[in-house]
Amino acid sequence: MNTSLLSLILLTLLLVSNPGLSSSSSSSQLFEAWCKQYGKSYSSAQEKLYRIIVFEKNLALITQHNDLGNSSYTLSLNSFSDLTQSEFNATRLGFTPMFLTLEHNSEQKPSDTVAPDVPSSIDWREKGAVTNVKDQGNCGSCWAFGATGAIEGINKIVTGSLISLSEQELIDCYKDHTTTGCRGGVVSGAFQFIIDNKGIDTDEDYPYQAWDMMVCNEEKVNRHVVTIDAYRYVRPNDEDQLLQAVARQPVTASIAGSSFSFQLYSKGIFTGSCSISLDHAVLIVGYGSENGVDYWILKNSWGERWGMDGYMHLLRDHGNPKGLCGINMLASYPIKTGANPPLPPPPPPGPVSCDIFSQCNGGETCCCGIWFLGICLSWRCCEVDSAVCCKDLLHCCPPDYPICDTERKMCFEANGNLTTKVHKSRSVARKSSTDSVPGKSRQRRRQQSPFVEDWIPPVPPSSVQVVLTDGESYFLPGNRSSADHIQIESVLNFSYTI
Repeated sequence: MNTSLLSLILLTLLLVSNPGLSSSSSSSQLFEAWCKQYGKSYSSAQEKLYRIIVFEKNLALITQHNDLGNSSYTLSLNSFSDLTQSEFNATRLGFTPMFLTLEHNSEQKPSDTVAPDVPSSIDWREKGAVTNVKDQGNCGSCWAFGATGAIEGINKIVTGSLISLSEQELIDCYKDHTTTGCRGGVVSGAFQFIIDNKGIDTDEDYPYQAWDMMVCNEEKVNRHVVTIDAYRYVRPNDEDQLLQAVARQPVTASIAGSSFSFQLYSKGIFTGSCSISLDHAVLIVGYGSENGVDYWILKNSWGERWGMDGYMHLLRDHGNPKGLCGINMLASYPIKTGANPPLPPPPPPGPVSCDIFSQCNGGETCCCGIWFLGICLSWRCCEVDSAVCCKDLLHCCPPDYPICDTERKMCFEANGNLTTKVHKSRSVARKSSTDSVPGKSRQRRRQQSPFVEDWIPPVPPSSVQVVLTDGESYFLPGNRSSADHIQIESVLNFSYTI
């Protein structure tokens, strides 16, 4: 346990056991320790003073709740302790309640499946069907995390592979009158988008940014790594049906998550007061019982430093058909029956820039063809990735065989073993002046060598043309006087004029 966390715990215990100290210097010490633990800083002294006031009010409510000693759950300081309830709700929720007509699609109708028996407890984490806890940040994207979590679970159950999926794809690419990226959305709409799109990309390839990029990445949205066939609602206000669904797979549920106790929940079975105004999406990853009290296991999207490492136990069998915090009112899950499509091939590598004027094709290596005073006047392209450029300035060798023998046109390992012939590099592909003009093809000229396909060199900006004695033209950056004349015969047996 690190020192800052230990100090925070000890100071919290001191204040809890001595409520009268909460307005003293100990409260300020606790706030400073808390800031250090969670990396908090503020833009001004006024902002910090305001946050101290909010922090102390939250601390007083935490102390008051925990001192009662008659609750099945506890509250504690966490990274949200300097936020008012309204500030917290504005950025950490995001579900848009919308009670759809369930007859729209036969697969979307509530399930009437009746299972003869369900296990007394289940935890899909233990079965490897739950990815690590994620953090939605200051973005109302809980709906996207709820959707991906359920799909990650059923994909593991059906295919055996646990793949973390892209919430950012849903935020950027799924838009309609109910869903607006970081300003809220509906889980069922996310399911339908993935069905219509024929799949969803991974979180690794299309990573989370915690804001709406406003533009869908068309390349990544077409990488259909994981697919689903349909989705289905759990019959509203039917806890038995919800229990049976969770026994089969992780299920996304909508809850009322805007209470103060949710914000500062620490551990235990949550039995606090909350409304049934649905405003947050969570993933039900199991259920169980403790000392005769039944509970749901909820995976949240507020990071691992909230609750029990990002999870909450919520009272089950509440007595109200709607469930505590409305958890029985609107739950849904994806349906998947088969394998995912084969992964598309990776896109070809982009061009390799030799300098601001010249480039080679992707997978090639830039080798200098003409050096002068530490400046490369002309580049050549070696058709080997990460190649070693030979000293003759015409050939190159693979990186595992870096010793060039240009006389025999051979490449060797460092220990002298022969591998292959040297590769002849081709003249550099100069960037064409049409590169930046959409819709225009680049001008090319094909030379006699089978290795060569070269760009016609444009005149770069702020440069002068250099003509070598063999007739080749190159360019040097900068504004030079026409009176300049540099002889480089000793280096290249060429002279050039400006």
